[in-house]
Formats: sequence, structure tokens, C-alpha cells
Amino acid sequence: MVYRNPKLIKLLRELPCQVCGIHSETVCAAHRNEGKGMGIKVSDALCASMCASCHFELDNGKSLRKEERRDMWNRAFIGTMKYLLEHDMIGVK
Repeated sequence: MVYRNPKLIKLLRELPCQVCGIHSETVCAAHRNEGKGMGIKVSDALCASMCASCHFELDNGKSLRKEERRDMWNRAFIGTMKYLLEHDMIGVK
């Protein structure tokens, strides 16, 4: 069973994009693209906050190589976790 957490997905919409830094209503949870099947997202534990433009570039853009996409998502994921912890937005103490 794949981990799902609607509260976390909603919370990630409140953060700025962890790629470009904008705070917008288009920010959403960008799931990691590795380890998924056709039409199946990976665990909600593997999400990063990204705006629609950066998320599109990650999933569908043509300007980044595979390694650059992976690096982009990894940096955004680390930024997301850092933001959540430093702003005490998740229950870890």
C-alpha cells in the first residue's frame, strides 16, 4: 500500500516554490518521478513544493536532461523538508 497523506499535500500548497521561490496559488506537491508506474504516483512522503511552471518543467519540459531533473527535484525536496521543519509546520520536536 502506498502512503497517502491529504493533509501533507494540502500543507505543501502553502509553501513557496522550492525551485524558483515564488509564493503562488499554483504551488502544489510534486511527487518524485522515479519508482512509479503508469498513472501511479509514488508515496506522498516523496513530495516537494513546486509551482505549476517548475512542476511542468520537471515532468514535461524539454530543456533538462534526466540528471538535471533528478537534481532539481532532490534540491526542491530538501528545501521542502527544511522549510517545514524550520517553520515548525510538522509535528517533529
